[in-house]
Amino acid sequence: MAELQRLPGIGSKSAQRLAFHLLRRPASEVEELAQALIELQQRTRWCSICNNLADEDPCAICSSPERDSALLCVVEEPTDILPIERCGEFRGRYHVLLGALSPLDGIGPDQLKIAGLVERARCGALREVILATNPTVEGESTAIYVAKLLRPFAIKISRIGLGLPVGGDLDYADEVTLARAITGRREL
Repeated sequence: MAELQRLPGIGSKSAQRLAFHLLRRPASEVEELAQALIELQQRTRWCSICNNLADEDPCAICSSPERDSALLCVVEEPTDILPIERCGEFRGRYHVLLGALSPLDGIGPDQLKIAGLVERARCGALREVILATNPTVEGESTAIYVAKLLRPFAIKISRIGLGLPVGGDLDYADEVTLARAITGRREL
C-alpha cells in the first residue's frame, strides 16, 4: 500500500482499495501488470524532435506524413497532447516544453525545451505556431516569452482560445474567465 500511495492522486484509502483488489486477482494478472509497468519504463523514450513520450523515435506524430509539418502546437507537458488529439480538430505536429516558466520554483528558460523550438522555427518550415500552454500565470508567462522568441522568424503566432466552456452559465463564470471570453470573441 505504501508503494501505491506514492502514485499521484492515490491517497491511503485508494492505495488500500487497489492493494486488496490486486490480492483478489489471479497471480497471472498481477504479473502482467507488473510486466507492463517494467516495459513502460524500459521502452518509453523522449521523441528527439518534439519531446513527446513515445515507444519509437521519432514519435508516430512527428513521423506521420499525414500531419501538417508547417503547423506546430506548443504544449507544456506530453499529457497536454492527449486532449488536443481527442478533439480531432488539430492535424499538425507538436512541441512539448516539459514545463512552464516559474521563477518561484526555479524554472527558467534553460530548464525548458525552448531551444529546440527556436531551432525548428529557424529552419523556416513553419507557417504557424499555436501556443497551447495552460491558462495559468506560469502558462501565460511562458506563452508570452515563447512568442517573443519566435517573432523574428515571420511565423504566424496564435494562442488557443480561452474563455467560457460550452454549456457553461455566465452566472458561474469568474471575472478573469469572462474577461478573456469577451476579449477573445470572434465574429459570427
